Amino acid sequence: MANQIITSKAQLLDSAGLNLGVTEWIPLEQSRIDMFAEATGDHQWIHVDPVKAAAGPFGACIAHGYLTLSLVNYFLPQLVDVQNISMGVNYGCDKVRFPGVVKAGSKIRGTGEIVSVEAVKDSLQVVTRVTIEVADQQRPACVVETISRYTFA
Repeated sequence: MANQIITSKAQLLDSAGLNLGVTEWIPLEQSRIDMFAEATGDHQWIHVDPVKAAAGPFGACIAHGYLTLSLVNYFLPQLVDVQNISMGVNYGCDKVRFPGVVKAGSKIRGTGEIVSVEAVKDSLQVVTRVTIEVADQQRPACVVETISRYTFA
């Protein structure tokens, strides 16, 4: 269930500045990091070699930044559910940053805010800032402005 449910074009047009709340925490386990390394071919030791990484700068294996970014797609539907649309598409991202790391086994969650909404052709273009927080860590792992386009039925 999403924290915020938007049911109309008018409601979405008025949603700039809306705080979307937070999701539940999920663990980011080494097994997921290893699967991402396999899928992308990025087998750098800081991600996949627990022994070498333990002696490295972070004291443990860390998730790929792009793995963390990809989990925005997991968190976004938990933050907001735009209903009564005929189509919704991911249009891209702006301002992606990775201020902190996610050590293997850490818990992460998403927070969100609708930054802007504007009419573009027959759709509404929505910029949503999603921040991925790490439990017991002050700096977020990822901050991104996602761009979505919604066409209402």
